[in-house]
Amino acid sequence: MDLWKILLATAMWVAHSFITEEADIARQTTTDWMSFCREVCVCMLVNESVTLGGPGKIVEIDESKFGKRKFNKGKMVEGAWVFGGVERYSNKCFMTVVQDRTSETLLSVLKEWVIPGSTVMSDCWKSYDCTGAHTNSIEGTWAACKRSLKGTRRVKDGMDGYLAEYIWRRCHRSGVKSTTRQFFESIIKVYPPNKEIEKE
Repeated sequence: MDLWKILLATAMWVAHSFITEEADIARQTTTDWMSFCREVCVCMLVNESVTLGGPGKIVEIDESKFGKRKFNKGKMVEGAWVFGGVERYSNKCFMTVVQDRTSETLLSVLKEWVIPGSTVMSDCWKSYDCTGAHTNSIEGTWAACKRSLKGTRRVKDGMDGYLAEYIWRRCHRSGVKSTTRQFFESIIKVYPPNKEIEKE
C-alpha cells in the first residue's frame, strides 16, 4: 500500500471506521492490515507486562465463554473460555484464553497477572473459593469486550489478538494524547525505525 493509505487505514482502525470503503483498499488487504494492528496490541501487551492489584487494591476475576449461539438462541455451541480480571477504579485488566478451567490452570494465570497482597474477588465458580462479593466490574468488562467483537467472524481463530486489541484500547482511552497518536507510538515501540534508512 501507499504510505498515505497505510496511515489512513491505521487511523481508521483506531477509530473503528469503515476502512475498505473510505480508504479505497481491497477487502483482503484491509483484513491483513487489521491483523497487523492486533499483532501490535499483542506485542505491547507482552512487552509492557502490566500486572494488576497490590496491597490495598481490589482485583475482580471471572471466566466467560466467547463464541456464538446457534440461531442466536440457546447455549453457546462453539468458541473459547476466557479467564480475566480487572483492577477496580482503573483501566487495568487482563484476559487470556484457557484450555481448561481447573484450579491449577486458573491459579497459574492469576499468579502471572495479579500482584501478591491484592484483594481478589470472584463469584462462586467451583474452580476457586467463593468470596461472596460482587464482581460487577468484570461482568461489565465482559459485556463491553463482547460488544466490541460483534459481527467478527471466526473469532476463535484469532482470539488472543482480539482480546489484546480490547485491552490496548481500554488502557489507552483516557490518555492525554489522542488514541491514534498513542497507537502509532506503539507501532514504533514494536517496530523501531531503521536508523540507517533514516540517515539516508
